[in-house]
Amino acid sequence: MSIETVRSALLWCSVIDYALLLLWVVIVIWAHDWLFRLNSRWFRLSVEQFDAMQYGGIVLFKLGILLFNVVPLIALYLVR
Repeated sequence: MSIETVRSALLWCSVIDYALLLLWVVIVIWAHDWLFRLNSRWFRLSVEQFDAMQYGGIVLFKLGILLFNVVPLIALYLVR
């Protein structure tokens, strides 16, 4: 596998992951009450706990994108 192929794959992975992240944020913002009601059927959560879990998940996912997609992509462009 060539470096160009890996670069292309990492670029597309980053784009797709950021699109999923954006979708997650939009759903949490626009459908917050519905999402909370859906999750509170299964788990005992206060609104504050639900918001904290969503925020933590979004932050963790964003860090994962940066660490596993964007940083290696930048490194591959730098060694060009």
